[in-house]
Amino acid sequence: MTNLARIRKGLSPARRRKVEARAAQLMAEEMTLQDLRRARKLTQVRMARALGIGQDGISKLEKRSDLLLSTLRKAVEAMGGRLSLVAEFPDRDPVVLSGITEVEPGPRHAGLS
Repeated sequence: MTNLARIRKGLSPARRRKVEARAAQLMAEEMTLQDLRRARKLTQVRMARALGIGQDGISKLEKRSDLLLSTLRKAVEAMGGRLSLVAEFPDRDPVVLSGITEVEPGPRHAGLS
């Protein structure tokens, strides 16, 4: 038995639930697009259909480290969410930036930006 398993076993059920809830909260604070898609119980195929692209496009999207905000917005919306952008500074409360992730007027495209 590992030290962690021994420690878990020594916790009361209520304390164990509290620790597990906090661990889930910490994991939810930072996720990759792939983690988020999986947490939403969505397949790459289902996401691809929602975005009008191929499954391989979702795979590539999830591996990219630099996305256009419009692409990220579309992916989050396909998962049923809404994207917001927050700027954090050391000397003030976080600021939600407006107008940046909004849909721009103009023709709609089936693919991702």
